[in-house]
Amino acid sequence: MSGGAWLPVPAPVTLVLAAAALGAGERSLRRHSYTAALTWTGNDGQGTADYRAYRRDHDIRFGAKPKLLGSADPAFRGDPERHSPEELLLAALSGCHMLWYLHLCADAGVVAVAYHDEAVGTMVEEEDGGGQFQEVVLRPLVLVTDRAVVELADRLHEEAHRLCFIARSVNFEVRCEATTEVAP
Repeated sequence: MSGGAWLPVPAPVTLVLAAAALGAGERSLRRHSYTAALTWTGNDGQGTADYRAYRRDHDIRFGAKPKLLGSADPAFRGDPERHSPEELLLAALSGCHMLWYLHLCADAGVVAVAYHDEAVGTMVEEEDGGGQFQEVVLRPLVLVTDRAVVELADRLHEEAHRLCFIARSVNFEVRCEATTEVAP
């Protein structure tokens, strides 16, 4: 079967609150569950009969949201027009940092009016074909409305990094080289 959807797509996000009674000094934990449905669409009739006989194409769905078109990195016979898992990891780190940063700006009275990140990730491939990310460098450029808050705006990146769910979940270095400017 090529490209057909045959598995049900679960709801995109389920929030589960910890219901157990907590003892003195314990924190309340909230658990968030996420789902993704991935369907391989690269079977050209021979399946995986040969390493070169199939495309790495796949569709990724998160509930009813528009599907993402995925593939391998072109270095691994992937389609350069589709998103690779490595790019999606980089985007997740960049997006999580931005969302925490904007939250902290709002809480601190820093008015950010623009945010653009040019993140770069470095992955190393081992002799056995496996590999891992060595580091990701986030390079956000933030525009704020008041010159007096530029230093505070810069410091908020450290807190955003400390709180970022994705950065806390990876086993490689994530650095932030931010620039803050005053909007014209």
